[in-house]
Amino acid sequence: MTPAPHDDPKTLVSTEWLAQHLKDPDLRIIDASWHMPTAARDARAEYTTCHIPGARFFDIEDISDHRSDLPHMAPPVEKFISRMRAMGVGDGHQVVVYDSTGLFSAARVWWTLRLMGKTDVAVLDGGLPKWLAEGREVEDLPPMVRDRHITVQRQSGLVKDVTQVSAASKLAQVEIIDARAAARFKGEVAEPRPGLRAGHIPNSKNLPYTDLLATDGTLKQPAALKSAFVAAGIDLSKPAITTCGSGVTAAILSLGLERIGHRDHALYDGSWSEWGMYDDLPIAKG
Repeated sequence: MTPAPHDDPKTLVSTEWLAQHLKDPDLRIIDASWHMPTAARDARAEYTTCHIPGARFFDIEDISDHRSDLPHMAPPVEKFISRMRAMGVGDGHQVVVYDSTGLFSAARVWWTLRLMGKTDVAVLDGGLPKWLAEGREVEDLPPMVRDRHITVQRQSGLVKDVTQVSAASKLAQVEIIDARAAARFKGEVAEPRPGLRAGHIPNSKNLPYTDLLATDGTLKQPAALKSAFVAAGIDLSKPAITTCGSGVTAAILSLGLERIGHRDHALYDGSWSEWGMYDDLPIAKG
């Protein structure tokens, strides 16, 4: 089987590629499904009843920094290592991450693994919906897990905190790109999380993550991705910081940037859950 032209085991692979490599001994598949609280869906329960053969479940809420009051912040290194070893994911593995929406939360786990220095990680294009639509094999069995050593080298340049984003907002030498829907970015609707102000970070640009997706839920081809960034007024010669509501869909923008060869990007982990909470941080509307 000829791989799809866009297959890249470090960013994005097709369902055809995964089907071809499903039995590879060093392949590890991760179900990274996560849903907004308003969706009233239990990602782990859905995984238990139906997942791609051999997939492990990555709990975004559990594998996070519980010392923070902010939602699902990037985990401490020690916690990440212990959870990955328990999942049997470690050095020498090619990892493929998918979610049950299509392309929603999988990019966040792709980014988390990259943050920890793991580069052989790809998102499954179209995720579980595309896999199921093509009639491919699924199971409800727990995976056979063997402990595997994992070496972590945290890439601090891939993440930004509120102080760094505030400085970037004032200097305007970095493109801050917001993945939220336009109405949220403009401050026209209330935020889904209670207690947050409405609006956006001053000098940020709006590129809803859905603008990077094709009608079938897959990521657009690189030329179309580049056009979407340019149409949003983003100067691709500048470094970029991606942001969203809580750091999940921002990673789709990060994946898109990586796909078009824009390597100088970081993710604002606190995103609007942090920025929108503090009255002393400026906001813009419209």
